[in-house]
Amino acid sequence: MIVVTGATGNVGRELVRRLIEAGESVTAVARHVTAVPDGVRALAADLTDPDSLRPALDGADALFLMLPGDVLGARDGVSKVVDLARLSGVRRVVLLTSQSAASRPESAGHGQRVLEFEEDVRRSGMEWTIVRPGGIASNAFAWAESIRTGRTMAAPFAEVGLPLVDPDDIAAVAAAVLREPAAHQGRIYELTGPELVNPRQIAAAIGAALGEPVEFVEQTREQARAQMLTFMPEPVVDGTLAILGEPNERELRISPDVEDVLGRRPNPFSAWAERNVVAFR
Repeated sequence: MIVVTGATGNVGRELVRRLIEAGESVTAVARHVTAVPDGVRALAADLTDPDSLRPALDGADALFLMLPGDVLGARDGVSKVVDLARLSGVRRVVLLTSQSAASRPESAGHGQRVLEFEEDVRRSGMEWTIVRPGGIASNAFAWAESIRTGRTMAAPFAEVGLPLVDPDDIAAVAAAVLREPAAHQGRIYELTGPELVNPRQIAAAIGAALGEPVEFVEQTREQARAQMLTFMPEPVVDGTLAILGEPNERELRISPDVEDVLGRRPNPFSAWAERNVVAFR
């Protein structure tokens, strides 16, 4: 039995689908579990209350662990989830974290915390694999409302590109790792897309998928910071703006790991936009 946390999210939903189509037994876990494929056991649990996860872990062999932000904000929250998994008999865990563990290990709002969480898993005694995506294509959903209502997209750093990874590629890598553990045990994979994509190009790709132009409006750093502070803690905002505006060599690197695991090139951002165009109509 494979337990998938975050099972209703952009990665988890696709991972559940891939696993069940491959014939695996799957338990889908989220705070609010909605529709799941036939044959999937669905259980509601809140990882800020690790004990609520106990029924899902009963009889489980493997765990895909994707932690929500409020769990990551509590240092012992991750430790409790990992300890519970081990004591429940889970033998292997695939942990989804962030490229910032490698690219910004000194950042209190990003890599420093992530490294602590990864260390909890590495010390757990379970077999482990860590998956570190960089920027994720589905972050573009943040502009869905402004594109739907006004065909505009506002963002800072118009010409600064990052190799955005398709969440379906993250799910495909996670599925391969979960189904072939011997080949991936003790590995850390950094996942990116195949090319650098800047905000102006994001707007153009979504416009192409829609069949009509999306106007791009460049924000100042200060405008973007004020907007982000309405829903993110200050250290996370400042760390995020540093990545978006002054990415370092690691963050600009196009990783071979998606292709190495899947045997194909990662999806470009344009493919993600075409597949998700309904969100922007």
